[in-house]
Amino acid sequence: MENSQTPKLGEQLCFPFYLIAKEIANLYRPFLEELGITYPQYLVMMILWEEQPQTVNQIGEKLTLDSGTLTPLLKRLEAKGYLTRKRKVEDERVVQIFLTDEGTVLQHEACLIPGRMNEKLGLTDQDLCELKNTLHKLLTTIKK
Repeated sequence: MENSQTPKLGEQLCFPFYLIAKEIANLYRPFLEELGITYPQYLVMMILWEEQPQTVNQIGEKLTLDSGTLTPLLKRLEAKGYLTRKRKVEDERVVQIFLTDEGTVLQHEACLIPGRMNEKLGLTDQDLCELKNTLHKLLTTIKK
């Protein structure tokens, strides 16, 4: 006997979001491989390109990542020469993250990625704007 209350995958909002997130990350992969970084590393670098220094906690809040996840990611970016981690003199518990010259060079190379992604997605500027607005509205509602 079929239970009419059983959730169906194709009727759930979560499944298309899951697929989109996975597929978008896959579309970024070849562009990021050219730069030698992963998608999570790209997200960290974008935060630093916008403003630096940032503390580990600030980056974690923006990406909703805990320090246990973020610290190894930052260490790998530091090993690649893109950033440095320094303890704050006033409070040694606080680690600040700074771009290196190589991290700034990477920024210039990464400037092509948004345009290349727009070409892949085939959406108009208006489509992208509406989609981002809808997603931000949904995130705001969820976080209430």
